[in-house]
This record gives sequence, structure tokens and C-alpha cells, in this order.
Amino acid sequence: MTEIYPLPDKEAYRRKYPMPDLDTDIITLAHGSGGLMMHELLEKAVLRVLSNPWLETRHDGAVLSPDGPVAFTTDSFVVSPVFFPGGDIGELAINGTVNDIAVTGGIPAWLSLAFILEEGLPVKDFWEILLSVKYAADRAGVHIVTGDTKVVDKGKGDKIFITTSGTGPLHPRAHIGLSRIKPGDKVIVSNRIGTHGIAILSVREGLAFDSPIRSDTTPLHRLTRALLDRLGPDVKLMRDPTRGGLAGVMNEIAKTTGRTVELEEERIPVAPEVRAACEMLGLDPLYSANEGVLAAVVAPGTEEEAVRQLRQFPEGRHAAVIGEITEGDDGVVVLRNALGGKRVIMMPVGEQLPRIC
Repeated sequence: MTEIYPLPDKEAYRRKYPMPDLDTDIITLAHGSGGLMMHELLEKAVLRVLSNPWLETRHDGAVLSPDGPVAFTTDSFVVSPVFFPGGDIGELAINGTVNDIAVTGGIPAWLSLAFILEEGLPVKDFWEILLSVKYAADRAGVHIVTGDTKVVDKGKGDKIFITTSGTGPLHPRAHIGLSRIKPGDKVIVSNRIGTHGIAILSVREGLAFDSPIRSDTTPLHRLTRALLDRLGPDVKLMRDPTRGGLAGVMNEIAKTTGRTVELEEERIPVAPEVRAACEMLGLDPLYSANEGVLAAVVAPGTEEEAVRQLRQFPEGRHAAVIGEITEGDDGVVVLRNALGGKRVIMMPVGEQLPRIC
């Protein structure tokens, strides 16, 4: 079996980019002052690891000349804790931005990256996050082309915040939009839901489960491109259900279109350990955040082909058809259980877990 990602593991990146010998072992306010210590941090760390022709120009921004329409997105990442099973805030930021471009119908290509560091953050933690950024960017095939670094007083932040923007050319067959959704369209997901939120909770609250729960953070651009290559305009909508989970996205569809979204509970993939953890903690996996799940609405008759396309990839191996859009005009999401009973899935009022992405 060939490797999906023909890249060395993170250990190889640590060997290739040994940690620099800076004047201090911790991040200080001086690292954001625009003076020597800031330039040292940028030159010896950020620019050395992320070096590419765009960053080498050292401009305040990047001049890009894409052909045709482009997709653009921006996001901020404030996860706590910043290191969690399956990833860290650096990997999360890149994957999240790549995914936002991808579900818009774009082909991720260029990203901006801004760090807000809290005074006192260990340099070794910053370095590990920086390596994760490099690893995730290389994995997704995107370039970091511009950025910024600021440092805030101790107690005025929480270790590190990351803000990103991203862009890339629009897929030539993409025609994504809520307005295109019609009764009879099918709802599919690419992976098991709820994993990221429960992984964050397990670390934050010091919970131990029989089976370790790891975040599902991963880039989804291969999945979206495969769907668009094969199905084109039959892909009506794509979303990555992060905050608010699958319930949030389905309610967005229902409220915006005025249609009813009917989901089949038995078809929605949830890892057994995540389901057990949710039952124990009184949480609903439908509302739990995801960082490696694609939700899509496709034209009737194309759903099985869509699932087949997704299952070609490890990140889509649990793909399933989970529901459809119906004629109802009340803008609600209805969940049908195995016995035929129904319940309304409301829009989440708040997040089950704060600061999860």
C-alpha cells in the first residue's frame, strides 16, 4: 500500500530544523516590539522554518496573481489546551483554514498566519507549534505567504492565539450555495462526528477513558476536490461542522432555506468511545465540534457515488448518507431514530465546550 502523504514524520522536521539558540528561553514583550529580539525570533525561527519565495520578499503583504476567481477565508484559533491528543493549535489553525477554503469550493493555495503570544510562553512550546504549522502546511500543499507576530503582557492572553487567512483558485466545477438546495437532495458526512470536542474535554478536565480519544483534525481538501471533480454542480453545499457541530450546520441549512432537514440517527457515524463519553457526560455528539468532518448536500441520485469518492481516502472512510432535505417549510431539523420516533434538533444556544478551536 502506497503512502497517502509521502512526507517524513514530525521527528524528521525536528532533525531538519533544530531549535535555535535564542537569547532567552521564554517569549518576552520584547519579542513583539519590532526591535532586535523580534527580528531574531522571526529570522531564526519563523522565517527559517517557513521559508518560501513569497516570504523571502519580506513585504507586509503578498502580491498574488491567480487566474480566474479565488476562494478566500479567515479564522482565529484560541483552543485551550493548546496541546491535545491528536494535535495542537498550530496544526488545527492550518487544517481549519484549508478546510474553510475547500468547502467554499476553492483549491487551497496561500495562507496568512498571525501569532499573538503571551509573555512567558516557553520558547520550546512555540517551537513545537511552529513545527506543527510547517508540517500541516506541507501536508496540505499550501504556502504561508505573509503574517504578523505580536506579544501581550503576561495574564493578558492565554499562551498563544493564531489568526489565519487563506485563498486559492475556485474549482472550475464548483457551484456551492445554500440557495441551490432543493427537496430531495441528500445529506452526507465523511467521517465520525463529535471526536474533536470530546478529545479537548478529556484533556481539559483530566478525564481518562478506556479508549483514548484523539482529535480528528485533518485537511479535507482532497475530499472536496474529489467530489467536485466527479460530481461538479451536483455538489450543492459543503461545510466543515466545527463549533456547534453537525447540529449547527444542519440548522443553518434548515433556517436559511426554510426546508426541513431529516436525519437518520442510525446512519450518523459516531465512534463507540465518543458515544460512550457523551452518554457518561450528558453531551450530544451532534453538538460536539469536529475538525476532520465534511458535511455535504448533493443532488438526489448522486449520493452513493459521493460516498464512494469519499471512501477512497482514509479521512473519508466512514462516509455515509445520513439524511435528506424534505418539502417541509418550517425550517427545522428532525432526527428519526431506529424505532421511527422523531425529535427536533435545535440550533445550539452556546457551545458545549468553550475555546475548542
